[in-house]
Amino acid sequence: MHIIHKISVLALFMLFCISGWSQNKEIKGTVINHKGEPVSGALVSVVDHPELKAYTDTDGTFQIFTSVENSLKIETVDDGVKTIQLDSSEEAVTVLMDFASQRRDMGFGFDQPLSESTGAISYTSSEDVNKRSSFSTANSLFGNVLGLTALQNSGAVWDAAATMYIRGLQTTSSNSILVLVDGIERDIRYIVPEEVASVSVLRDAAAVALYGYKGINGILSVTTKRGKYKTSEINVSYDHAINWQTRKPKFVDGFTYAKAINEALTNDGQDTRYSQDDLNGFESGDYPYLYPNVDWVDEVFRDHGSSNIYNVNFRGGGEKMRYFTMFNLQGNQGFIRNSEMNEGYSTQEKYSKANIRTNLDIDVTSTTTAEINLMGVLNEFSRPGLSSDSLMGKLYTVPSAAFPIKTSDGIWGGNETWGANMNPVALTQARGYSTGHTRSLYADFKLSQKLDVITEGLSASLRLGYDNIAAYWEGHNRDYAYASDVVTSWENGEPAEISRYSAGADSELGYGDKLDWQDRHMNFIGSVDYETSFEKSKLLTSLIYSYENHVLNNQNNTYYRQNVAAYAHYVYNSKYIADLTLVASGSNKLAPGQKWNYSPTVSAAWVMSKEDFMSSANFIDFLKLRASFGIINSDNIPAEDYWEQSFSDGGGYYLGGNYDWYGGTMEGQLASMNSTNEKAFKYNFGVDASMFKGLNVTVDTYYEKRKDIWVSAGGANSAVLGASSPYANGGIVNSWGLETGLDYNKQIGDLAISLGGKFTLSKNEIEEMLEEPRAYDYLRRTGQSVSQIFGYQALGFFIDEADIANSPAQQFSEVQPGDIKYKDQNGDGIINEYDEIALGYNNVVPEIYYSFNLGLEWKGFGVSALFQGASNYTAILNTQSIYRPLINNTNISEYYYDNRWTQETPFSRFPRLTTESNANNTKTSSVWLADASYLKLRNCEVYYKLPVNFLSKIKMKSGKVYVRGVDLLSFDNIDISDPESIGVAYPMTRSLNVGFAFGF
Repeated sequence: MHIIHKISVLALFMLFCISGWSQNKEIKGTVINHKGEPVSGALVSVVDHPELKAYTDTDGTFQIFTSVENSLKIETVDDGVKTIQLDSSEEAVTVLMDFASQRRDMGFGFDQPLSESTGAISYTSSEDVNKRSSFSTANSLFGNVLGLTALQNSGAVWDAAATMYIRGLQTTSSNSILVLVDGIERDIRYIVPEEVASVSVLRDAAAVALYGYKGINGILSVTTKRGKYKTSEINVSYDHAINWQTRKPKFVDGFTYAKAINEALTNDGQDTRYSQDDLNGFESGDYPYLYPNVDWVDEVFRDHGSSNIYNVNFRGGGEKMRYFTMFNLQGNQGFIRNSEMNEGYSTQEKYSKANIRTNLDIDVTSTTTAEINLMGVLNEFSRPGLSSDSLMGKLYTVPSAAFPIKTSDGIWGGNETWGANMNPVALTQARGYSTGHTRSLYADFKLSQKLDVITEGLSASLRLGYDNIAAYWEGHNRDYAYASDVVTSWENGEPAEISRYSAGADSELGYGDKLDWQDRHMNFIGSVDYETSFEKSKLLTSLIYSYENHVLNNQNNTYYRQNVAAYAHYVYNSKYIADLTLVASGSNKLAPGQKWNYSPTVSAAWVMSKEDFMSSANFIDFLKLRASFGIINSDNIPAEDYWEQSFSDGGGYYLGGNYDWYGGTMEGQLASMNSTNEKAFKYNFGVDASMFKGLNVTVDTYYEKRKDIWVSAGGANSAVLGASSPYANGGIVNSWGLETGLDYNKQIGDLAISLGGKFTLSKNEIEEMLEEPRAYDYLRRTGQSVSQIFGYQALGFFIDEADIANSPAQQFSEVQPGDIKYKDQNGDGIINEYDEIALGYNNVVPEIYYSFNLGLEWKGFGVSALFQGASNYTAILNTQSIYRPLINNTNISEYYYDNRWTQETPFSRFPRLTTESNANNTKTSSVWLADASYLKLRNCEVYYKLPVNFLSKIKMKSGKVYVRGVDLLSFDNIDISDPESIGVAYPMTRSLNVGFAFGF
């Protein structure tokens, strides 16, 4: 019997094996990206049996043993997630990581393919981010991500981070967006493009709901690179740039300045400053130490600067551990001329930054995984003198005729009129230098545990994050003596007597240091997740608790926030998707009793392309409609402790026999009573589509009502209250817009074509702001857009005294010929504050922001370009010396001088010259507004990719060399300034870059 039993068991086992072999077979496949390139290091698993795994190799191929009735799930590090149903007739499968499979990262561990996402989340890849050779990811995003408006501010590399908005201006309070790096709020300035895997913009309620108070204005989420399965990569790159400044301010020469100041003084009814002999001295150029003609901008700045970016990273891993490690070093040499004039130190503007990152993914056990992310950043900048010297301010202030660089006997030039430390060249050579150091450590750890022992599909995770940033300042500075010589009399056309003014004294190089600022940030996130499938349904639910503690140095700068969120994601038949998010948020910034608020969000999507009635539309590869609605709260506050009555020192009395003065206390801001918090009601409808095997389209339209915005109640209260009016939740702003993006990729033989475009329209209107009563409707800010410019409509300039006499009286200051003449809007015969009207648009965020890109590649040779533009955008021309010359002994630009009003040129661009502060002419008016619309060539690249056959012979995986231009062209309506940076700022730069990127 025992033998018979063994034979029976063996027979059953053989029957099982035969049956199994009849249903299973080896599946071979290849995973490629949207460009047809192989994807290495991807995880391929069987949906119903996730323990069955395979990994793609360097050419994107894999082999897996499973039943042909099963589905495969493909997860790539960079390209997304896709599930395919196997077909028994196929000998091999090719998996294209297409538009529908692109990863949409909601944070908190939720990565969804586009085909299942219900939120408005736009995306750009590392390849697009790394085309500008930027020192910071912030400056790599111009026109790259749909829905994001990124504006450049300055040409100074240490202070050049873009200002970013999502969906324009949505409130009269803060419009700042939340920036995340790997799911934690961090400063994007310290993140370099080489470490970025993707950048996402979360725009609607469904996308931002989980982030509580901080997500109300939209979220920019940066995901850094991670390791790959069964892969080993070493990537090395180098980028060298030659930089030059554009649209540097141009001021008049010494002779022209002397004429201009005389003309201004004559217009003011005062004696001229320079005699005819003085003018002759300037014009002849024979007396450079007495009648200087210094081009300060040219003397301070050299023609070119340079920068370098070195990068090496290691990426790969096995089945149990994956890694990404990067070392990145950046260096920039600025534009200061003659910076090596002192022994032992340089006064050059320099910037350097070192980034070290390690991201680890570890399978601790078959059910436990760990993620470790570590990044350290050391950056340092150096500048001549002190920041308080305001070098750029001096260049916009000191005229070429003020004093020479040095006197004839070698003393630094300077005089009493312009005061100490006003010589721009001396500030770059004789004031020493100062440096700033920033030291940053970013660390976070996540532990995930499957809890299938309790019930299948259950899991939990804990994440801890701690960031510490400290900035230190060092000053190595000294003082210097300065002097100038002035001609006091002339004889026979030659200087006869000269007097000298001298001040200051030379000193040794001193030293000082301090902690400039510090920022500590702690995060804790815990979640319990449950994922299951049944019949045609798939369900994911999650309960999330998050806590953060943010400490900045100084008082009232410690913030605590908490979120408790419940999230559910349901998919039926791969066609119908619904999400529900319920969030309770708390913040110590809000008033007692108002610290916690509740935010519900619901969203849904319909994949129409999977419906039977769409089967005849062969040109449509993927089509999804989605919609969302949610209420998002904010902890924006008008002031610290706004709920309490404030008092300050003020007033007082004479008391006692000696009538001594005793100070008193006075009321400040009144307390805000019965307050609530700002909240947004967000509506969104969107379409995601892919068609014609290469054309991808995204369209979103949205509407938002922002309510309970903090505004001053002064407009609703009487001044009889006797103190500053309280703040109240009385503001309402409506905003709406359209966002559309498309890209097209096509391979025709050896020719690869890439085209794309993005367009954003964002408009808004103030519905309520507790505005004080206005005499006329056209004066009301209510009904206008946020930050709408108000000013006076100019009719031209007064021609003569008769013109002044026959025109409405202008009450701002006494006027004379050459002053601006305004339109009387209400017809009362007087020009005053009742004649302001809305002019142009706002000067903060353009209403229209767009970009388009193109690329061609043939047999490794390629060219690509990105253009980005803005419209419905207004600039206010109020820069000192450029548009406000000569007042308080400031300089005057060539542009203003050539376009000033005179009796001979009554129809000029600008009013008459004056040395007096003229309230009439400096009012915001149509004279000082300009269309700030622009179209810029953000980056253009010509490259060559080394052939695969050649690379294999030298044991390389990839190779690319390139020449790249950054910000080479700007088409705009601003004559002498960059439309993105109007003011006393470092000029914008252009650069020509050469570089290479090799992979091993």
